[in-house]
Amino acid sequence: MLHDIMGIERALPWLALAAACGLAIGSVPMGVLLARLFGLPDPRAIGSGNIGATNMLRTGHRGAAAATLLLDALKGFLPVWLFLGWGDLAAQAAGLGALLGHCFSPWLRFRGGKGVATLIGIGFGLHWPVGLAVVLTWLAAAGLSRISSVGGLAAAAGLPLWLWGFGRWEAVLAGLCAAALVWLRHAGNIRRLLAGTEPRIGGGRR
Repeated sequence: MLHDIMGIERALPWLALAAACGLAIGSVPMGVLLARLFGLPDPRAIGSGNIGATNMLRTGHRGAAAATLLLDALKGFLPVWLFLGWGDLAAQAAGLGALLGHCFSPWLRFRGGKGVATLIGIGFGLHWPVGLAVVLTWLAAAGLSRISSVGGLAAAAGLPLWLWGFGRWEAVLAGLCAAALVWLRHAGNIRRLLAGTEPRIGGGRR
């Protein structure tokens, strides 16, 4: 037991470094930068005020929205992939750091996105079949409900379940933490879903 505790204590600085690097990568506000690059309105000033792909789509520029989606996912994938050589815990710490940085970017006064695309990137980084399963969960839930936030919430809830299902038990706790953060960021959407006022994809209400 003492040996295990000492091992954890030695690993903590490296896990903190992995999380910090992940946070630095995740905190880059891709939506805001792409809006400036394409000469579009600042996503923080339109729609939901979110910096993610869904709100970027409200600018009317589908290319910018798609680029935001891919780059936000890459922010989750890249830190996990970079730190896999340090071990599973370091990769998970880097992924969670990236998600935290995306949701609470210090460049945006600790505001940010809701984390769905970044969570999907983390899933691909940990185990690509998990990432693919999370994407399919997202698409199926959004398609059936015609509500974007339902897809995001389902994708987040699916991450720890798919990690378990594909035998990546060592990452289930990290998946639960990531899912909880994304659900927390969707608190307003959940309230609107319960009230029946959450907008549908393409306009309208539930």
